[in-house]
Amino acid sequence: MIEVDRLGRTFKVRGTVTHAVQDLSFGIEAGEFVGCLGPNGAGKSTTIKMLTGILAPTSGRLRVAGLDPSRRRTALAREIGVVFGQRTTLWWDLPLKDSFELVRLLYKVDRGVFRRRLDELCALLDIGDFLTTPVRQLSLGQRMQGDITAALLHDPPILILDEPTIGLDVVSKAGVRDFLRRLNAENGTTILLTTHDLGDIERLCRRVMLIDHGRLAFDGTVAGLRAIVPGEDSIEEVVTHLYLSSRRSPRTPPPRPAQDPPSVTA
Repeated sequence: MIEVDRLGRTFKVRGTVTHAVQDLSFGIEAGEFVGCLGPNGAGKSTTIKMLTGILAPTSGRLRVAGLDPSRRRTALAREIGVVFGQRTTLWWDLPLKDSFELVRLLYKVDRGVFRRRLDELCALLDIGDFLTTPVRQLSLGQRMQGDITAALLHDPPILILDEPTIGLDVVSKAGVRDFLRRLNAENGTTILLTTHDLGDIERLCRRVMLIDHGRLAFDGTVAGLRAIVPGEDSIEEVVTHLYLSSRRSPRTPPPRPAQDPPSVTA
């Protein structure tokens, strides 16, 4: 579903070249639920923007659903749903249901199919009570539920989420997590989740990747991630250890765990 091979992206500002992503390679199969971690500035958002066609890579090869994202953006839009936790795709002054109708028109979804899909998502995400509320009056949790619904109205096989639980209260966060878990398990939707919330990773993802300094520092299971620091059960402490080690020696990959080893790219 997603193929990334030696991907790179540089930015040049006032003569200074920044390597946001360097020699990044990974693959995601259909039906996987993959979490992506990394400190601020690690290259996660740049990677997401390349996966969705917002940015073109400087080097390397990239395919999502068999398409080159930056060259086939219109075709790709039918294959993916995207949610940016800090940006809404909804129309601020319109009732939520009107935003959904505009999404239907953009994706040219048949009205009957749209109604059935919306009914399903309303039931799963429990948003029926505020469909007539203007988006600007929704709580952060309600707006996130609306954004996820909008991203799934055209029934894409791939869902890409960039910090979807940021700022949510405990109840809203639990609701979003439960929905994503069911979406992956029951519909087989391929999900890529970037987050700083390690609870999202532990509760949802069977596989986790860690990106730092634009490179893939870890790719394996949560158990394999924990095994990097023997005797440490807290995933937060392990990830902190990896971040700090990377900052001291950014080109040195973290040690392999004794069991369930990840693939590590220097």
